[in-house]
Amino acid sequence: MNYSDIDVAVIGSGPAGMAAAIKAKEEGAEHVLILERQEQLGGLLHQCVHNGFGLFYFGQDLTGPEYGHRFAEKVKDLGIQVLLETMVTRISADRQITAVNNREGVLCLMPRSLVLAMGCRERSRGQLNLPGTRPAGIFTAGTAQRFVNVEGWIPGKKVVILGSGDIGMIMARRLTLEGAEVKAVVEILPYIGGLTRNEVQCLHDFHIPLLLEHTITETHGQQRLEAVTIAKVNKDKKPVNGSHQMIECDTLLLSVGLIPENELSRMAGVALDPLTGGPGVDQWRETSVSGIFAGGNVVHVHDLVDEVSWEAEIAGTSAARFAKKEELEKEKKILKPGRNIRYVVPQTISAQHDVTLYARVKDMEENVTLKMGDIFSKSLRVVKPGEMLKIDLSRSQLRQLKDDAVELSIEGAKRRQ
Repeated sequence: MNYSDIDVAVIGSGPAGMAAAIKAKEEGAEHVLILERQEQLGGLLHQCVHNGFGLFYFGQDLTGPEYGHRFAEKVKDLGIQVLLETMVTRISADRQITAVNNREGVLCLMPRSLVLAMGCRERSRGQLNLPGTRPAGIFTAGTAQRFVNVEGWIPGKKVVILGSGDIGMIMARRLTLEGAEVKAVVEILPYIGGLTRNEVQCLHDFHIPLLLEHTITETHGQQRLEAVTIAKVNKDKKPVNGSHQMIECDTLLLSVGLIPENELSRMAGVALDPLTGGPGVDQWRETSVSGIFAGGNVVHVHDLVDEVSWEAEIAGTSAARFAKKEELEKEKKILKPGRNIRYVVPQTISAQHDVTLYARVKDMEENVTLKMGDIFSKSLRVVKPGEMLKIDLSRSQLRQLKDDAVELSIEGAKRRQ
C-alpha cells in the first residue's frame, strides 16, 4: 500500500468518518485514507439493527447496517484507501500520525490535512459512583446492544435500565422483543434524556414503566446482580426519605450519557470546549490546530445519524480545500451560550457564508423564544436537553451582526413543572 503523499487522512470510519472521506474525495483530494481500529467499516452502525436511520439524508427509513452499507459501498467505488484493524496511538500538532496494526507494524503518516471522526463512548459505572456491591450483570446499554444484536447473547431475563438515553430506550424494546422482562426505565430528571419518538415507540407502545425523578440508590448481589433499590428524588436530585423500594432483577443497563472520544485530540494540542467535551471548531469544522478538522459525535453528541454525516461532510470538504492550499475564511465571530443554552456549535463563525448552528438547552421549558441578537428569533412550543436545536442562518442575516461576540439564548420562558 502507498502511505506517502496523503492528502486527507480520516480517523474513524463510522457515519462521520465515511461521510468526511467521501466528501473529501468528491472535492478533489486525490489520496484519501481512512484509519479504522475495528475489522469493518461503519463504526457502531452494524449493531444498530433498528430502523430510523437515513430519514433525512436518504429520504428512506433504514436500519443502521443498511445506512452504513450505502456509505461503505461509496467508499469502495471512489477508491478511498482503507486501513482496518489499525489503531492510531498518537497525533502530533504537525499532523503526524502514529498507528499500529498486525500487518505492517508501526506506521508513521504525514497527511496534508486530518479529520477527527472518533465518535463518542458511553459513560461507565465508574463515572457514576453507583453505590452498592460489584456483581456481574451491570452493563452499559451499548454493550448489551452488541451482545444481543451481534453476538446473539441475552444479558439477562429481568432488566432495569438506569437513564433514558436513546440507546437505553431502544434496548428496552429490543430486550422485550427477545423475551426479557424490563421492570423499569429509571430517570433522575423530570423528563426523558432521549428523543420523544423513542419514548413513544420503545416504552409506551410496549407498556414499559418509565419512572421519572427516580434514581438507583443501591445495587444488591455478590456473584450476580439480584436487585436494585430505587428512590424518588427531590429538586436537588437527592433521594427522598421513605420513597425507597427494591426491584428484583438480574441485569442493570446504564444509559446515562455519551462522551466525545478525544484522547487523540488532546495529544495533538487541540483545544477542547468544556461545555461539549469535544474540540472547539469554526464553521469549517477546523479545530484550534491548523489543518486538523473534526466532525460528528467527536465534536458534540448528536441526536440523529443524518446530522452526524452532514456535519462530517463539512469537515471533509474543508480538509480537501486545506490540502489543496485553498484559503478558508478566517474572519470569526464568537458564539456564546446565553440563558438556558448549554452549548453552541460551531463556536466561531464567519459572517460571509451561510451557516447551520447546533445547540442544546440546559432545562426543559415551554412557550419560549429562541433568539440570537437582533438577527434571529423563533417561537418554540417546548425545548428540552434530549432534542437538539438546529438554526439555519443566511449570509444576509449574519452580515447584520455588529459585535464580534453574540449570544444564543432562550427567552420568555415558562419552566415546565
